[in-house]
Amino acid sequence: MIITETKLRGCFILQPKIFKDSRGSFFEIFKKKELEQHLGFKIDFVQENKSISKKGVLRGLHFQTGEAAQAKLISVQKGEVLDVIVDIRPESLTYGHHVKINLSDQNFTSIFIPKGMAHGFLSISNEVVFTYLCDNYYNQNMESGILYNDSDLAIDWGYTSSEFIVSEKDLILPTFKELT
Repeated sequence: MIITETKLRGCFILQPKIFKDSRGSFFEIFKKKELEQHLGFKIDFVQENKSISKKGVLRGLHFQTGEAAQAKLISVQKGEVLDVIVDIRPESLTYGHHVKINLSDQNFTSIFIPKGMAHGFLSISNEVVFTYLCDNYYNQNMESGILYNDSDLAIDWGYTSSEFIVSEKDLILPTFKELT
């Protein structure tokens, strides 16, 4: 497995070595010991979530606050997404910066997102099955988010927003400035 840190400290891209033969293919999605070596700390995932989305669905930008903050390991089981992570750690040198990466069932790439990041994705294939492991349990009272089209973040989602299917809840999220 190749593990590469993004420009956001603590946020890693995981690319598996894929073994193919006449039967099909095999690869490791996650190896705890290897990831912990890169992180410099132990990780204990306690919850796995799955979402299924049709083309154009934009989910995010979400995060959990306080003691409910979550680190996540994200992958796509079916389809393709444009995945976006925003650094919302005030002490970070990349505070307010974001990274984008395409995740798909063809590139088998995963992302580790540390606590202190907002996360969202845009479904760019007809159907997406998206899974993520979390190191903390979801707490509805501690959920928060940032408006996906916040002009201060200047995220280029690669498509016009008229094509997006966004929940009413996500359409009224605060801007980045309103959180600070």
